[in-house]
Amino acid sequence: MNTHLSVFTLSAIFIASIVIAPAFGQTAESIVVTTDKPSYEEGNTILVTGEVRELLSDFPVSLKVIAPNGNIVKIAQITVGLDKKFSSELVAGGPLMRSGGTYTVEVLYGTESRTSQTTFTFAGSTGTPSKGSTIAVTGTDFMVNYKITGGKLVSITPDVEAHSLIIAITADQDGSLVITLPRSLIDAKMGDQDDTFFVLVDGEEVNFEETTTSTDRTLTIQFPAGAEQIEIIGTFVVPEFGTIAVMILAVAIISIIAVSAKSRLSIMPRY
Repeated sequence: MNTHLSVFTLSAIFIASIVIAPAFGQTAESIVVTTDKPSYEEGNTILVTGEVRELLSDFPVSLKVIAPNGNIVKIAQITVGLDKKFSSELVAGGPLMRSGGTYTVEVLYGTESRTSQTTFTFAGSTGTPSKGSTIAVTGTDFMVNYKITGGKLVSITPDVEAHSLIIAITADQDGSLVITLPRSLIDAKMGDQDDTFFVLVDGEEVNFEETTTSTDRTLTIQFPAGAEQIEIIGTFVVPEFGTIAVMILAVAIISIIAVSAKSRLSIMPRY
């Protein structure tokens, strides 16, 4: 009786060890990923963090953010630190991230066996500006359309010598600026072909997204909290009206002086 009980007990332990072992093995995943919040609204910063179980030499983490409709919102290669951790940020909203719903974050580290994913929900783009919709370009007759999240657009001023527009902003948090620029105001050309703008945020070059038409170029620019200036540099920018006015005034003054001098000479008596 005791012999049969012992055999039964050992068999039960053996079977349990086979069943339970893989479950415990799965807790030590090769890579994990998460977001700092489960849901976001337009203009929020999405912080993606994760950790790998073991370091692989010269291998970054490949990251993809996928929209509910299957479109890829972001692709990035992220360096893994010596502490085996990694992180990346993106701003909720923009031209590629408009639809509300569940978004998927997928990461891959080295091989297909080292993958993980997480999800978050996005409330969707409102499609309306949070801070104003049009603004006059200082010293010109131009009005430009814009949408800004995370801050306020203060002014836009042309810099003729630099072929650029200086955009003053205040930024309470990480955000984005979507601005539509008429080609007659500023453009970037190489011959007859479109060239790429240079965009600086507080003097540092940043990447941006762009859509174009025959008359306009629309830029989506991300900026961090505390940013004060965005500069868009092209190959042409319309001169400020003030600059033209000064030139016209100078020509007018010279003409008046010349006419006055000639008049004085013509009325002076001759001896």
